[in-house]
Amino acid sequence: MNKPVAIHWFRKGLRLHDNPALLSALEKVGESHYELRPVFVLDPWFVKNARVGPNRWRFLIQSLQDLDNNLKKIGSRLFVVKGSPLDVFKKLLKEWNVKKLTFEVDIEPYAKIRDEEIKQLAEKHSVSVITKVSHTIYDLEQVYKANGNKPPLTYVKFQSVVAKFGTPEKALDAPGNLPKPCQTLLLSEDYNVPLLEDLRVDLTGLGKELFPGGESEALIRLNKYMNQQEWVCKFSKPDTSPNSIEPSTTVLSPYLKFGCLSPRLMYHRIHDVIDGRKHTSPPTSLTGQLLWREFYYTCGAYVPNFDKMEGNPICKQIPWKSDPEDKHYLAWKDGKTGYPFIDAIMTQLRTEGWIHHLARHAVACFLTRGDLWVSWELGQQVFEELLLDADWSLNAGNWMWLSASAFFHQYFRVYSPIAFGKKTDKHGDYIKKYLPVLKKFPSEYIYEPWKAPLSVQQKAGCIIGKDYPKRIVDHDIAVKENLAKMKQAYQGHKEEGPENETAKRKKAPSKDTSPKITKFLKKK
Repeated sequence: MNKPVAIHWFRKGLRLHDNPALLSALEKVGESHYELRPVFVLDPWFVKNARVGPNRWRFLIQSLQDLDNNLKKIGSRLFVVKGSPLDVFKKLLKEWNVKKLTFEVDIEPYAKIRDEEIKQLAEKHSVSVITKVSHTIYDLEQVYKANGNKPPLTYVKFQSVVAKFGTPEKALDAPGNLPKPCQTLLLSEDYNVPLLEDLRVDLTGLGKELFPGGESEALIRLNKYMNQQEWVCKFSKPDTSPNSIEPSTTVLSPYLKFGCLSPRLMYHRIHDVIDGRKHTSPPTSLTGQLLWREFYYTCGAYVPNFDKMEGNPICKQIPWKSDPEDKHYLAWKDGKTGYPFIDAIMTQLRTEGWIHHLARHAVACFLTRGDLWVSWELGQQVFEELLLDADWSLNAGNWMWLSASAFFHQYFRVYSPIAFGKKTDKHGDYIKKYLPVLKKFPSEYIYEPWKAPLSVQQKAGCIIGKDYPKRIVDHDIAVKENLAKMKQAYQGHKEEGPENETAKRKKAPSKDTSPKITKFLKKK
């Protein structure tokens, strides 16, 4: 009879540190002579049909390779098994004599269905199942219950709820030496991490590797920023630059998304730095960024149809254009709108898989209520494909916010595709990096190349309408038309869904008056 097996199923949570489900798989392994087998299931259907670009596939494969290497250092390995999770576990539970299965809680709708199927299968085979919360700092079910069995629908409300829980528990250490799987399986190539080429993913859009995947890189990056004490204490997200040549933020979001980095570890590392020192506070601080993540995760877990407009009780029902063949949408997606700031951001997104938070604001506003009147759901799909850190809850929540469909309702605050970028990059160095066709344009025309005289265009070697697109809309005209549509949509029904934080304040005037944003939201 085969030795009884405990499987830890990696999905997200691709790390050894602060992995309570993995540690649960190890409990009594020695006493019961259990054998631990860490498993990752690679579903061929997902490989073929998921909306995932080549940059994120590379990040995932690198993360799996790093996890495999780290497991080997402590005596084990990663078993990558191909097939649908249900089919894989039907086979493994029987063939491997599995007695225990552990995995991390996942709140995404498809994952809840998948995990319930696996739990039912395990019960039929008398396999004990242990699940642990570790992809978020807080147990979202506890947050939900503490808020009267409903999700807190504003950031301030969320803060007040989690404040009752006190300081989050410390992150757990990675396990030491692991019990070795049987020698045959330990050496078997059948369970190796596949190469990127093996997945038959279209690699034509694969960009330069800037952010290698994996726990090892995540911890290096975390240490790099936590060693900058003054920077951490003074960090304020709105003051960072959306168009700096090098990222002005940590770029830890992809590592949090794949679970290469524990949010709990990051939380405590930040607080170790700021403790006893003057520092910024949520929502703009580094801790505040982690809490935004927790807030959107909670909403995503408990708001029906959170990633859709229809059937979503907190989302404004706005008559957007929703044709995936719409020429304006395709121009935005391909970085060919004729607005260099927007096109540079979309080019960076496609080639590198990451763009700054405020750059996401700019292109999302441009696509929806600002200029093109295209549905946020189509924008959400593009981000889902191209972002390294594409995260279901955050992606949906931020797109609803930026389109003023939920959470944020001052729809008249529109990011200018011209003035916003000038605030932090007057000479357009960012544009010249990602749109080299414009690199010889004088600074005075780099954000509005259509205004350049033909002689200037000829000297720059770039004729607008030939070498670089004409602008697809006139921002000044489009924004006025869209503001009228938004006003009509808002007046079409009474406020529903979440309590609106902005409504609690003095009613905002019809023109932008915020000293921080007026000067770059409005076109100069």
